[in-house]
Amino acid sequence: MDRPDTTNRKTTEDRGRRTGLRSPVSGHEEEIFGKAYDLQLIKRLWRFLVPYRKLFWLAMLVLPLQQLFALAQPYIMKVAIDSYIAGAQLWGLQGMVLLFLFALAGEVVTAYFHYYLTMLVAQRSLADLRVAIFTHVQKLPMSYFDRNPVGRLVTRMTTDVDVLQEMFAAGVMTLISDFLMVAWIVVIMFTLHVQLALVSLALTPFMLLAINFFRVKARRTYRLIRERIARINAYLGEAISGMAVIQLFVREQNSYREFDELNAAHREANQLSNIYEAGLYSMVEAVGTVSIGLLLWYGGGEVLHGIIGIGTLVAFKEYLHRFFVPLRDFSQKYTVMQSAMSAAERIVQLLDTPTAISSPAMAVVPKPFRGAVSFEDVWFSYQQNDPVLKGVSFKVAPGEKVAIVGATGSGKTTTIKLLSRFYDIQRGSIKVGGVDVREWDLQALRRHIGVVLQDVFLFSGDIRSNLCLGNGAVPEERVLEAVKYTNADRFVFRLAGGLDAQVRERGSNFSTGQRQLLSLARVLVFQPEILVLDEATSSVDTETESLIQDALEKVMKDRTCLVIAHRLSTIRNADRIIVLHHGEVREVGSHAELMQKQGIYYRLYQLQYAMEESKIAPATPQLKIEP
Repeated sequence: MDRPDTTNRKTTEDRGRRTGLRSPVSGHEEEIFGKAYDLQLIKRLWRFLVPYRKLFWLAMLVLPLQQLFALAQPYIMKVAIDSYIAGAQLWGLQGMVLLFLFALAGEVVTAYFHYYLTMLVAQRSLADLRVAIFTHVQKLPMSYFDRNPVGRLVTRMTTDVDVLQEMFAAGVMTLISDFLMVAWIVVIMFTLHVQLALVSLALTPFMLLAINFFRVKARRTYRLIRERIARINAYLGEAISGMAVIQLFVREQNSYREFDELNAAHREANQLSNIYEAGLYSMVEAVGTVSIGLLLWYGGGEVLHGIIGIGTLVAFKEYLHRFFVPLRDFSQKYTVMQSAMSAAERIVQLLDTPTAISSPAMAVVPKPFRGAVSFEDVWFSYQQNDPVLKGVSFKVAPGEKVAIVGATGSGKTTTIKLLSRFYDIQRGSIKVGGVDVREWDLQALRRHIGVVLQDVFLFSGDIRSNLCLGNGAVPEERVLEAVKYTNADRFVFRLAGGLDAQVRERGSNFSTGQRQLLSLARVLVFQPEILVLDEATSSVDTETESLIQDALEKVMKDRTCLVIAHRLSTIRNADRIIVLHHGEVREVGSHAELMQKQGIYYRLYQLQYAMEESKIAPATPQLKIEP
């Protein structure tokens, strides 16, 4: 990268160190985007145009007609001046006027249909592109979402696709039209008068060199603009979601400064782009004006000497004007094109992100399915050389209820994620129904496993859509039964609308306990054979906790259950307890057996559960869990 861009990057990185934000143009991303080629990107996007290629080619067929009507007008003027005005032939002049008006009307009509067909293709193909991006995003592994903020993904599917729409409206099709128009004008000018054409276009080679200079410079700034707007969107998504924390800890000024830094970086990139755009526009305007001056100087002399008619000079001026109009607008169109190419680079990169976790070619769905689960020497790490699970092995028989306990960071929640195959393990195997989860049909696997996470997520809409998750095949009776079975009817049917009551974003109009009950009802609606629970009731009142406990006992009945237990009653009622410590299975047994052993579970019990059992405030614990 050249020196001005390097300086700009260094300034941005310094700003990132002051604010705690990573530079938007540092590291691997900049290396990737520096290797993109426009032709490759256009080929990748072309497949979204293929279903509408008939409309596309129809728009392309209208284009020559539009240009024919446009290019005929200066020639009609030439003939009218040289043949009829000079010869004082009024009847012929009237015919030329009518012909000119016909050509003008033809240009207007064909331009309308060309634009309409172009935008029709654009709207349909880009709608398909959005669907393709969203479909691909749904297949990406959880590790991808761990690394990429939501705001950046939203930018890919909204802002970047909108930029591609602008490219269709004022970019690729008009550039093709402009190129053809310029080529035809050059041919016509040389046909009319070679010397006059050479004089008129004498400065064009220098202008083309200057345009290429600005093109190379501007390309980098457009990439920078797209990257920095993605940074802004990512920051806004995080800041708005965490606004309660920002206000509680009086972080408004700090957040303002961080956002101002990001906004300033985006503004600087746009200002640099404006400099190149203004320079290109001014240069083309100056060359166009000088070229017309050369035309009038040389052509005027030719007219005075009677070598050419004044109509030819007028036609040349019109053609020269039409020659420089697309070049004058090139700066604006090039801005759109380069911005679109930068957006396309990021869209293609997202579409090229490997799904990593998918169904195998010969997927298996065991029948009959009995709900057995086994972990066999499972090793897993989120980051290389930092294992979270180390040789974990245990089995859960069909219908058995197993509680998993352990200190924070012992790997409890990771086992849930691996069982549903949100991540793939590095060594060992996880079997469901006797089949390795990597051999299962992925969707079938997740249909058989119902997961209730500690952080319940509800979608905007109504309660019914949250319970059915858009599955219209779910009978109404099953939904009502699930709501009653999980005790959610205690508050659902008190709401105006009942199951049709509205749910605000993330379920913010419901309490933590109510969201937990709805999540249990949602799992019950889909009737999974295996139930996985990350139990959490520490922040709910006593009455709601009793409702959740009763619902849990009913939901867990006759199902294979794997529970990350936070409540003593759940642990005691489990058939077995698995104790994880530092990613290893250290103890397995019933509550009584593990208490008698007085090992890690005994110490965990003393630290976490003794107060619940005794119902008295304990003294400050002095016990320590030994590795």
